[in-house]
Amino acid sequence: MSGGLAGVVVVGAGLAGATVAASLRTVGHEGPVVVLGDERHLPYQRPPLSKDHLKTEGKELLPIRPEAFWIKNEVEFVLGAPAVAVDRRDKRVLMADGRAFDYEHLVLATGASNRPLRGAEGSLGLRTAEEASLLAATLRPGARLVVIGAGFIGMEVAAVARARGVEVVVVEALDRPMSRLVSVPLSEWFEVLHREAGVRLVTNQRVEAVKGDLVHLGGGEVLGADAVLVAVGVTPNTVLAEEAGLQVDDGIVVDAHLRTSDPAIRAVGDCARFPSTDGSTRRLESVQNASDQARTVANAIIGKPEPYLSVPWFWSEQFGHRLQIAGVAPPDSTTLLRGEPGSEDGFSILRLVDGRLASVESIDRPRDHLAARKLLGADGAVDSIDLDAASDPHVPLHDSVAPAKFADRPRR
Repeated sequence: MSGGLAGVVVVGAGLAGATVAASLRTVGHEGPVVVLGDERHLPYQRPPLSKDHLKTEGKELLPIRPEAFWIKNEVEFVLGAPAVAVDRRDKRVLMADGRAFDYEHLVLATGASNRPLRGAEGSLGLRTAEEASLLAATLRPGARLVVIGAGFIGMEVAAVARARGVEVVVVEALDRPMSRLVSVPLSEWFEVLHREAGVRLVTNQRVEAVKGDLVHLGGGEVLGADAVLVAVGVTPNTVLAEEAGLQVDDGIVVDAHLRTSDPAIRAVGDCARFPSTDGSTRRLESVQNASDQARTVANAIIGKPEPYLSVPWFWSEQFGHRLQIAGVAPPDSTTLLRGEPGSEDGFSILRLVDGRLASVESIDRPRDHLAARKLLGADGAVDSIDLDAASDPHVPLHDSVAPAKFADRPRR
């Protein structure tokens, strides 16, 4: 498309960017589609990087689509060359090597980058295939791994490393693991799970410095390490958007149709800040969000625009247990336990805000998770909950809630 027919240009070859391109062909778009990516790989699945990919060395990447799909559908990839500027007046994306790509529609799927930790020079990160390979090579039985950050990535890596016989210490600045996304009871359950497996968790501690094979903590303790993983979150890649004059606020600001402040440019995935149904704005880092936003944009480009209203959901695997979360709840939400932690049937935790269902966290209970996604997707219509029924794991979750028009019925 350089100097030729303008079409759709997608900046970013991760899940969001690849799904935009694939979805455009699925919904019938016939014009040129080009995807620009920093990495040299065709789009691949990132979630396995902190899970199955680390279980053995030399594991192949899992492609989002086979190469034959991209060839058959005439999606052009320009890989290993970063985009450096967007010329909004002439509708062109400029590349570091001097090339330029004209666009009619531009989609920014620039993703996010690992947040650096000051004083942790020489440590490892986990965002790309190359970083995953470097980390996997360190996970030898008896090796010492220090994980800085007890979010999803840090805890998943700790679980895999411990299963490979690695001595693991996880250092977290806050008072509990995965505190930004899960409830207190679930966080405590995971903490016990990790400790029983031999993972040492150090909470309420900050890392002062990493010097060689030593990790210095703020409280004075020094940890020996053969490898150090920094997993303290990510920052959205917004430089391209900022320099193009688009509105940015911890993410590229978009409307309900995922349009930026320039109607010819949309943003999707980890880099996009979009309006939520509760009137706030949010930026989500999840497979579901990236995929659903990408499909929303593809439909809009072919003239079938709809607002983005998908229910957020997330998942994690640790020590053979599968966590699935539907919805997002604030830290001060109340919790209701459904089932018995430790049982073969698993358990769920319902999170409530002013008596309304906001989120459901499920451990090894996929039926609860699927029911929660349906309930939370019903335009927020779930108003009242039968607390007795909801806490009974033998009662289908759908039968324990009432739609809005029945909100005033007596609770048994």
